[in-house]
Amino acid sequence: MKRRSRDPETPIASAELSLCEALLSLKNAEEMAAFLRDLCTPSELEVLVDRWRVVPHLLEGVSYREIHERTAVSITTIGRVARYLNQGSGGYVAAAARAARRRAQKRTDA
Repeated sequence: MKRRSRDPETPIASAELSLCEALLSLKNAEEMAAFLRDLCTPSELEVLVDRWRVVPHLLEGVSYREIHERTAVSITTIGRVARYLNQGSGGYVAAAARAARRRAQKRTDA
């Protein structure tokens, strides 16, 4: 991550909270996709997508090698995601649980 001089008017924590609030303000997946395409470069978005793609496989206990074969995501990235799943702040787990509930709800609504 880049180190940059801090703007005393916008502390990093405040800017991060502002970004989180902007993400939460979006109403649906289409708005989120548009925001992410505007916010991220194609490479940055690809990295985010790759990380997210491996989460369900890791939660199912699939081996790194098998995940790599299924997704073409690097073993290094898979290991990084696994480390944050196990030792991170709980964000991956919370998002995965909510996404699973949303998918299940859509199936019952259909």
